[in-house]
Amino acid sequence: MWTTFFILVYLVLAISIVISILLHGAKPSKTLSWLLAVFTIPVGGILLYLLLGRNRRKNKLLKIKKNAFFNLPKPTTVHMASLEGKYRKLMMLVYSNSHFPPTTHNRLGLLKDGKSTFEAIFKALESSKTQIHLQYYIFEEGELANRLLLLFEKKIQEGVKVKMIYDGIGSFSLSKSYLKRLAAIGVEVYPFLPFKFGRFFSSLNYRNHRKIIVVDGAVAFTGGINISDKYLKGDSALGNWHDMHLRLEGPAANHLDYLFAMDWFLVSQKAIKPILPLEVNRNAQQEKLVQIVSGGPDDDFPALEQAYFTLINKARDYIYITNPYIIPGQAIMQALQTAALGGIDVRLMVSENADIKIVSWSVRSYFEPLLKAGVKIYLFPEGFLHSKIIVSDDLICTIGTANLDDRSFEQNYEVNAIVYDEDFAQLLKADFLKDANVSNMLSYHEYLERPWIKKLQEGFGKVFSPLL
Repeated sequence: MWTTFFILVYLVLAISIVISILLHGAKPSKTLSWLLAVFTIPVGGILLYLLLGRNRRKNKLLKIKKNAFFNLPKPTTVHMASLEGKYRKLMMLVYSNSHFPPTTHNRLGLLKDGKSTFEAIFKALESSKTQIHLQYYIFEEGELANRLLLLFEKKIQEGVKVKMIYDGIGSFSLSKSYLKRLAAIGVEVYPFLPFKFGRFFSSLNYRNHRKIIVVDGAVAFTGGINISDKYLKGDSALGNWHDMHLRLEGPAANHLDYLFAMDWFLVSQKAIKPILPLEVNRNAQQEKLVQIVSGGPDDDFPALEQAYFTLINKARDYIYITNPYIIPGQAIMQALQTAALGGIDVRLMVSENADIKIVSWSVRSYFEPLLKAGVKIYLFPEGFLHSKIIVSDDLICTIGTANLDDRSFEQNYEVNAIVYDEDFAQLLKADFLKDANVSNMLSYHEYLERPWIKKLQEGFGKVFSPLL
């Protein structure tokens, strides 16, 4: 009797999920993968779908998000005047999706690896007068975290207000004792979708992958670097971690503060109004045109994927991409192949060393068709390369948190800064070429001769790539 009952419940649940997949499936490849999982993996297929498969663009994860835009600045005549030239389509696309127009009068600083990044961050934090806003996907205890704790205590005593968001899964190792110490000195701290059994299925797969610091609404930082001592000391398995970060001063920094305010509203249900930055002495040679692009699983469209897709299609001479997790969907894959076959110099750089084996197999499963199309692929051999960078045509570049995979496009909350500037693009191009000189460039014909066990691993990784 009980067996029959459980079979009936299982069938009803399976049929309901199949209907949901057919009605709300985001992409045919994912729809087919989930249908196969439900039909071929008893119980497990349903659990996996509940954890990883639901389409949040149809079923909004956090509907209150739009309420946080009530203070978002409208584009000015100066902003709209910048929507001209080669990248007008990209600028309008980003504005339509993320609501941030391109802004002038920004000063930028390129920060490579942990030492220079944290030196700049702590210098900015030390100079804070009114407020510090900080959010990270990974916030790990150690020397950096302890140093931040001491600094926060000092600044709060000086009257500075400190607000902090950490991701509930990415920062899962953050201890209760450290969080209590933060609260005791006056830091307002909230987790983003923490691990809770009651909403385990609805929230586990949707993470806030952003890394943002904003000081006094005027100076901000974003990029790939988390709060972790491994960025200063490396780790025993991978060695030194290499990454890129960006210091912004000006209106773009203020837009990152609006993004923080939006996320703060999500985690605390408290509205904060970002302060406008003070006017700074202007130097036309230092000022850059910058646009912030943000995206998340409850947006109407995949903003970061569309921005990357447009960047690739707009390339006329070259496009260089550095990213640890290049697992392209059909659109990005076709864009890369089309560009390379059309004579564009398309180069990808990934880390030769991997932090997650199955993800590395999945990344490498796309190498063969990319190499065949003429894409140049470099494996960076020193430590672990974690940067998320695109530079194209000596005119445009982007630095941020988004990987080239469905997780960043569909499931994570991400943010990138797009810089429309020749000098800055050339700076990143030179850095790419410098790293390429010490990297191992793959050959299509040699890659075809790789051992069968490697091909088997890649095939296994590719099967799971739509779900990673």
